[in-house]
Amino acid sequence: MASNPKYVVITPVRDEAAFLKLTIACMVNQSIRPAEWIIVNDGSTDDTGKIIDEAAAEHPWIHPVHRANRGFRKSGGGVVEAFNDGYRTITCTNFDFIVKFDGDLSFQPDYFEKCLARFDAEPKLGVGGGAIYHIRNGEAVLERCPEFHVRGATKIYRKACWDAIGGFWPAPGWDTVDEVKANRLGWVSRNFPEMRLTHHRETGSADGMWKGLVKNGRANYVCGYHPLFMIGKCIRRLPMKPYILGSIALFYGFITGYLERIPQIDDRETIAYLRSQQMGKMLGGQTIWR
Repeated sequence: MASNPKYVVITPVRDEAAFLKLTIACMVNQSIRPAEWIIVNDGSTDDTGKIIDEAAAEHPWIHPVHRANRGFRKSGGGVVEAFNDGYRTITCTNFDFIVKFDGDLSFQPDYFEKCLARFDAEPKLGVGGGAIYHIRNGEAVLERCPEFHVRGATKIYRKACWDAIGGFWPAPGWDTVDEVKANRLGWVSRNFPEMRLTHHRETGSADGMWKGLVKNGRANYVCGYHPLFMIGKCIRRLPMKPYILGSIALFYGFITGYLERIPQIDDRETIAYLRSQQMGKMLGGQTIWR
């Protein structure tokens, strides 16, 4: 591995008092600690802010940012706004990687060391991160996703790739748009299935199952998914819980994006690239899905 890689972590959190101390303990125990960890309190109403301040008082590389409470949870755009507020406060000027990281994760002490080694071994790797697991009935269950996709809970960006994609799209789907654009520009994105993180809050659980799936469908619309690919996705989901209803929620979120004329990402080249990849996937071609 290149000597002394520097990474900066930004963690937007809202009402995460139940798990944040666990995430802080894991970060403190990392074999390679971040040069700077900015934890953004996005208007929490529980003890989240207090926990952040206590950690910052003990560890000078942890920096708190406190945002006013907007009064509601803002899907997609809210986490990007909080992240950007944290990004503007970075004091480290020569970091090699920028990390977006959730505040309800637990992970091994060598997690970042191993992730950075993967980047060091593959110069074109622009976006990477470990695999997300949830504890269900006492067992760790993998949250499956395509090889090119890194879950929004743990995303590591090489600084040059981050600069090339221009940051996050401030809406649902930001954690797909970034990877698609990175691949279009010649970078590689990949999750590392051997590097496990436990996510203590199910993806989308803050909104409830129905709303979470509708949000997923809406995010797919915002990203510019091809309608035929989306129909195929909904069909493939039919045998998964909640049966049938899950597919209806996904498609509802997607189609109402058109009906309500919600803006898609302002990047027609990236949408065209994504759709060509999706059609290639459906036709059995070589794509970012591999």
